[in-house]
Amino acid sequence: MEASGNTLPKEERLCSKKDISGLLAGGTFCDAPGRMKACFRHGTGNSRNRIMVSVPKKLFKRAVRRNLLKRRIRESYRKQKSMLSGNGTDILFIYGNKEIMTYEEIFSSVRTLLQKINRDGDR
Repeated sequence: MEASGNTLPKEERLCSKKDISGLLAGGTFCDAPGRMKACFRHGTGNSRNRIMVSVPKKLFKRAVRRNLLKRRIRESYRKQKSMLSGNGTDILFIYGNKEIMTYEEIFSSVRTLLQKINRDGDR
């Protein structure tokens, strides 16, 4: 029962170890200003785009800060996921900044990454 297109259900989360290792092995990396990266792979055969968010423990020892950043990245994606054209793309967002970015900075970085993913998918 989906109220709007701006939801992020379980089916849109990348969880399987097999899918994650396949994404890292055969995916394409791109980066955005603000020290965020994305690894993506088109044509996975799924009916939905799936995402995963990574904030390294090496950068933020406290789980509270890592979880804050993951929530901000997921929310930014959720609001902008309509920018992606097509289905069946797996995306891994990797946070790489030592400072905690504001929601607005993360939002614009996610937008930049989604635009790059779209451009690569149109080729």
